[in-house]
Amino acid sequence: MAGKTVPVPPSLRGKVALVTGASRGIGRAVAQRLAGAGATVVVTARSLREAVASTRSQTQTVLPGTLMETVALIEQAGGRAIALAADLEKPSERAQLVGQAVQAAGGLDILINNAGYADFARVEDMPAATFERTIDHYLRSPFVLSQAAIPHMKSRGAGWIVNIGSTTALPPARPYADYARAGGDAMYSAIKAALNRFSQALAAELYDSNIAVNVVGPSTAVRTPGASDLIPESYPTEDVEYLAETVLAMCHLPARERTGLVAYSMHFPYHHELPVMSLDGRTPLPRRAPPEWSHPAIGASGE
Repeated sequence: MAGKTVPVPPSLRGKVALVTGASRGIGRAVAQRLAGAGATVVVTARSLREAVASTRSQTQTVLPGTLMETVALIEQAGGRAIALAADLEKPSERAQLVGQAVQAAGGLDILINNAGYADFARVEDMPAATFERTIDHYLRSPFVLSQAAIPHMKSRGAGWIVNIGSTTALPPARPYADYARAGGDAMYSAIKAALNRFSQALAAELYDSNIAVNVVGPSTAVRTPGASDLIPESYPTEDVEYLAETVLAMCHLPARERTGLVAYSMHFPYHHELPVMSLDGRTPLPRRAPPEWSHPAIGASGE
């Protein structure tokens, strides 16, 4: 009896990807994985050569990670990356970013909207500035960057947009758990839910242009420098490689084959039996089933 056919790893050779929030965490991992698959990756964040302060709960903290560190990791693995510093909270820099990326890399095929800002507070206590910054990062920036990227993708006959989502977009289970009653993520969750719906509608609009639009989020949580203090120490998290592999899976098939999905990192590769590789694309990782503590409303297929 013939053995089971092993899927051919996706190749992004000749493709250009723009990854926001790529100085550390999920954005860095996604940039490494796309570069490992052959893409030229334009990485962007505020921190070019030196880490800059982030504000949360009216306190400034300098988190580790710079774009040049991300570029160095990609180049050490044999990939190609270009760093462009940009602050997505500044309208002028947000508006110019896609054009700068196209000029620097010669085109654009893939857009990964990952950059984030999470400052949790109960609705009754949330400052207006926090509300506005949450919208800026998780809805306004994906809208502006997608709008700017679409003409470039159309000119190349295809494109892929991936927005990084969250299980918080799913309704809290009843009876409400202690953390849900304590609150704090109402606006973050609402904007992530809006991002899902925006992505699904955009997928329909761009279907005939062969531009795929999908959402990928962690099945549980990924412990990154920017998110660690929002995740309880006792909460079991997942390895970022599974999320990066799921993002890659959304960046190579025609829109008619894979678009309009909301997929989760441990569920999607397991359901579709996709091999998960190290960030440089060289080493296979174990096949892991979604954890039992994942949100019960997650659709394993992403549909």
